[in-house]
Amino acid sequence: MTETIHDVRIGGHKIRVAHREGTGRPLLMCNGIGASLGLLQPFVDALDPSIPVVRFDAPGVGGSRLSRYPYTFASLARLIGRVLDHLEIGEVDVLGISWGGGLAQQFAFQNPRRCKRLVLVSTATGWMMVPAGLDVLAKMATPRRHRDPQYAASIAGTIYGGRMRAEPGLARTLLHDHTPLTSRRAYLMQLGAGTGWTSLPFLPLIRQPTLILAGDDDPIIPLANARMMHRLLPHSELHVYEDGHLGLVTAADELAPRVAKFLRGVD
Repeated sequence: MTETIHDVRIGGHKIRVAHREGTGRPLLMCNGIGASLGLLQPFVDALDPSIPVVRFDAPGVGGSRLSRYPYTFASLARLIGRVLDHLEIGEVDVLGISWGGGLAQQFAFQNPRRCKRLVLVSTATGWMMVPAGLDVLAKMATPRRHRDPQYAASIAGTIYGGRMRAEPGLARTLLHDHTPLTSRRAYLMQLGAGTGWTSLPFLPLIRQPTLILAGDDDPIIPLANARMMHRLLPHSELHVYEDGHLGLVTAADELAPRVAKFLRGVD
């Protein structure tokens, strides 16, 4: 299937979008903090090629223009809805990883009819969550790992866990080979979007079938968070895989078929 990458201009925003054609309902993918749409390429390559995929760079990341003003998950979810309108896409399934998992939860809540199925990967409920350790949080507070390949490799095992503990050089490949530099301001805006945000009050109201994927060695998002979301989401299933925070790409061959099977399920 063919994939096109182009800019969508809406209300002063320029959002870089990758659109892979296919059959059936598209999968909208929301990326982690500081990462461009290229990070998810290994998963997209492993996913059933008949499934249409829409990826985008958050404002100020990759090929998207930096926003003039701070934004929230709620306002970004509305903007992404307008991007889908521009692409003439109606109903979607939504997958979000890490920071993008928060955005995916918000999008599903705001768009109960448009979002049909939800996949939450290595993510949590916002500020009311079981937190990472202080050493991990300190390293996540800046975009340095996205700007310095050697630094990314040196801390990969500590913050990402899983396969990265034995193969820290993967961080250099995943974060830098296909990902343009992320500015400090753009990164801080992404951090700000999640400040004070939590999905705990509305998770029981999300009625879409939901697949929760969580690594058994994720220093950034402890596994207890996935179990908490599973208890609160009324139509969810939880799959724990043997890997870390970036298992969606480092274990793509295992997880892509599971996601495809879930997306093909009967509503």
